Amino acid sequence: MKRAFAATVTALWAATAQAQSDPSQAALEAAQMLEQASVALTEANSARDRVRALTETIQAFEAGLTAMRDGLRKASLREAQLSAELRTREQEIAQLLGVLQTIETTAPPVLMLHPSGPLGAARTGMMLSEVTPGLNARAQALADDLQEVQTLRQLQQSAAKTLTDGLAGVQDARTRLSEAIADRTDLPRRFVEDPVRTAILISSTETLDGFASGLSEITAGEVIESQASVADRKGRIALPVQGVLLHGAGETDAAGVTRPGLVLGTRPRALVTTPTDATIRYRGPLLDLGNLVILEPQPGLLFVFSGLQEVYGEAGEVIPQGTPVGLMPGEMPQIGAIMSTSGDGTGTDRSETLYIEVRQDNTPVDPATWFQTDRNG
Repeated sequence: MKRAFAATVTALWAATAQAQSDPSQAALEAAQMLEQASVALTEANSARDRVRALTETIQAFEAGLTAMRDGLRKASLREAQLSAELRTREQEIAQLLGVLQTIETTAPPVLMLHPSGPLGAARTGMMLSEVTPGLNARAQALADDLQEVQTLRQLQQSAAKTLTDGLAGVQDARTRLSEAIADRTDLPRRFVEDPVRTAILISSTETLDGFASGLSEITAGEVIESQASVADRKGRIALPVQGVLLHGAGETDAAGVTRPGLVLGTRPRALVTTPTDATIRYRGPLLDLGNLVILEPQPGLLFVFSGLQEVYGEAGEVIPQGTPVGLMPGEMPQIGAIMSTSGDGTGTDRSETLYIEVRQDNTPVDPATWFQTDRNG
């Protein structure tokens, strides 16, 4: 029986490692995602379009780190749950092991002896044959729980290096992306920005309305006309960054400020990309909005993204969908914070905020009429 019990434990170890729906498998798959992102980072330097390759690599790292965080938290919670259950069942487990040991160490001839003779021995044998499967089932369930605890603990212990490599990889990719964007010279341009006119416009306006209405004044010449249109995607445009909707248009925030745009909660250093092909009309600091980028996906329509720490590109450039336009501020979390179970599922790790405003014919409109959010289906 002891040998059978050990064999059951070994089999459960293999089964747990191959399971597709448990927390440990989710974390293992996340580790594989991070490894694949590392390979992609190595290959990105030789890619013909380094900006696109590095963008995809950063997004892969971000997805892998998010999945690893979620997987480890679920694994930690599952391990704590199982450990608590096993502690409450200590007496039951001891009794079960005692019965199994007694059955194994009792010699077969003794089992055949019974005070009532052969008939009693036969009845006892029948009772044992009925009880033994139940004992085996309980033993296997116990082995399953014990093995899962071991697997989850080993997973958490080995996760530190994976996370360290992943955090270093995404930071390296962001640095290389900034360099690749600075070196990029193949984008079409609709106009050239005049820095003096831009400075004059900034100093003479006190609101985003005033600045947006004067954008045509910051060019050093004529603006090439555009026939671009995203009207057919109205209401279905993806948000420029992975985040949680904190405030919709017209809602008052914690500081008592009401604005016509929406606010997304994002993770620190998250990559912000343009959700459509667009012209960069302005990028840089403005008023109390911090660093922002103003995109023009079609004539008369502006997307304003503010709250960025770094902004990419140059005014006048026409950039394709998915091109990075900036990075969110904040510090990357430490490994301990990533592995912590506190705040699980509450969005507390999304500590930065991106403000999105949409202006149509220089009038603010609800961004939800253009962007796909969880409030417009």
